[in-house]
Amino acid sequence: MGMMRFASAMAGAAVLMAATPASAQFFMKAKDLRGARVVGDESGIGQPLPGATPAELRAGVVWNMRAALNVAALQCQFEPVLLTVSNYNAILADHREELANSFTTLTKYFERTAATKKAGQAALDTFGTRTYAGFATVNAQFNFCKVASDIGREAIFTPRGRFGEVALDRMRELRNSLTPWGEQQFPHYFNPTLATLPRFDKDCWKKDAFDEKRCGEPLVPVVYAAR
Repeated sequence: MGMMRFASAMAGAAVLMAATPASAQFFMKAKDLRGARVVGDESGIGQPLPGATPAELRAGVVWNMRAALNVAALQCQFEPVLLTVSNYNAILADHREELANSFTTLTKYFERTAATKKAGQAALDTFGTRTYAGFATVNAQFNFCKVASDIGREAIFTPRGRFGEVALDRMRELRNSLTPWGEQQFPHYFNPTLATLPRFDKDCWKKDAFDEKRCGEPLVPVVYAAR
């Protein structure tokens, strides 16, 4: 499937899946995942674009952000209050021209750097598929959805022609959100009075009764390594 058809299918799916009224709030204190503004050639930002011009690098980041928000629109519907579907649909409408220009710039990059036009199209399709797949997450879903929601809200209040600025400013944060982190307000911990296991020493048991005189308490604390 070509990149444009793939993107269109994903976009269409998001448009059809309208958010339903929220029945509860999304309460979660996430880790601070903010990062420095990117240019587009940094490691871990997206698929590499060797020899790309500054404009082509910017287009790559814009397309990565579009793909991420598309994935969020489909993946984050478990919590309607995040508004990932309506945000994404509004971004497609408000920033249509900038998104189209970014796609054209990327198309020309792959045509310029490939041996043939056909090879360039194949490379563009591969770029698109890997870009979308790069935002799929399970373990970090809450963080990703929360960050994507926040970015989407910012983007819909961003003037037309400035979506790329949002993408460059927040792509590192979005990538950071793909790393699993737990709730920060109530960090995971073990209570040593509860984290216990029964003793199974053979000499401590007489049939089905534990011999406290011989072995003391029937439960022993579990020792966990500090994270």
